[in-house]
Amino acid sequence: MNDLIYALATPVGGAIAVVRLSGTGAKELLHTVFTGRGAPREMAYGRIVNEAGEPLDQAMAAFFPAPRSYTGEDMAELYLHGGQTTVRRVLALLGRHARGARPGEFTERAFLNGKLDLAQAEAVMDLINAGAERSANSALAQLTGRLSERIAAVEAQLLDALSGLEAAIDYPEELEDDVTSALPGVLAAAEAELAALIGAGLSGRVLREGARVALIGRPNAGKSSLLNALAGAERAIVTQFAGTTRDVLEEAVSMDGIPVTLFDTAGIRAADDPVERIGVERARRAAERADLLLLCFDAAAPLSEEDEALLAETAGRSRLAVCCKGDLPALWEAEALSPYGIEAVAVSAETGEGLAALRRAIAARIAPAAESALVTNARHIEALQRAAASVADAEKSAGGTEPELVATDLREALAALGQITGREASADLIERIFSKFCVGK
Repeated sequence: MNDLIYALATPVGGAIAVVRLSGTGAKELLHTVFTGRGAPREMAYGRIVNEAGEPLDQAMAAFFPAPRSYTGEDMAELYLHGGQTTVRRVLALLGRHARGARPGEFTERAFLNGKLDLAQAEAVMDLINAGAERSANSALAQLTGRLSERIAAVEAQLLDALSGLEAAIDYPEELEDDVTSALPGVLAAAEAELAALIGAGLSGRVLREGARVALIGRPNAGKSSLLNALAGAERAIVTQFAGTTRDVLEEAVSMDGIPVTLFDTAGIRAADDPVERIGVERARRAAERADLLLLCFDAAAPLSEEDEALLAETAGRSRLAVCCKGDLPALWEAEALSPYGIEAVAVSAETGEGLAALRRAIAARIAPAAESALVTNARHIEALQRAAASVADAEKSAGGTEPELVATDLREALAALGQITGREASADLIERIFSKFCVGK
């Protein structure tokens, strides 16, 4: 596994390119292709040269001896100029002495060498892909091991209970009362902690996957202008004619550090035009899938039957009312919507008035609690749910006379938790996770 690998760790075309080496012979290859010399973990300056001694670039480099490296193996990094020709020549040089790394192989080696557990390794990719501030903070919390610590605490509780049960199974005549008397409390505490992590995770997934926010309303209510204003770009066509938007338009934005995908939809009304009818149907489907609905109303026009029908149709959903066109004389105020039990924000896409308040209101609706930052991965949530189900089964069996049943349930719970940290992960699972990484990570 520790054969020498190399890969470009940065996008092609930047000012600086970083090339990584890891495995047996990393130091020797570095000294072969790089003229500079420095102490371990210190940057050195020199030239990259080919086998004939011809210079390919001026560069910096550092060597990281095992086990104090990212992968736990001997590692080296070259920092060269990022031009495509230079990078291509250096990679070709290294390729004559080492193997090109697979996607995620550096982080996979870090996991296999005990530098990271599986949850931390997955957080590396989440941190790379984070599109908003809170997403990055969530990934960093997982990378530093906070989720793993919570999982380890539950595992310790279950292992203590399991060890007592196994002793009772092997030596029933020596079964002590404190083993059975303490079991219900231990299982209840473990189940409560798992339930807390699951509940937080279901809301915390928004930090990893983003929230879906659909802008809906009757034609010409101001939806497209609002999308453009929130996106800070002219993404949607805006005219004075109703029904301009015929399809669903998506735009990714950040709302107070939370990733959000906005969906601008066709105006919802009874339409004779078959194309517009298709657009209205797509708007309804987008609304059904949304985590939050922004009900857009034209405050410069009277509330219509279509507006009232939309308010009735969306009752019980997570929603906000947006009173658009605040730069025009208003015919009604946001308070007019209070009988419908919906929070309303007045905005003007033209002047920007109210947009900051709307962003805060959206973030407040979709933002998970701070605790949710620990669980954002769907795979982790599913594993936690399996573990919780097994603990619940153990609780049901705990009052019986067969400790073997309880022990079996506890082993299943521990196996599910081990899928999160990697303690019980199969080779296929590990390969599937790291195959999603970029090369060089």
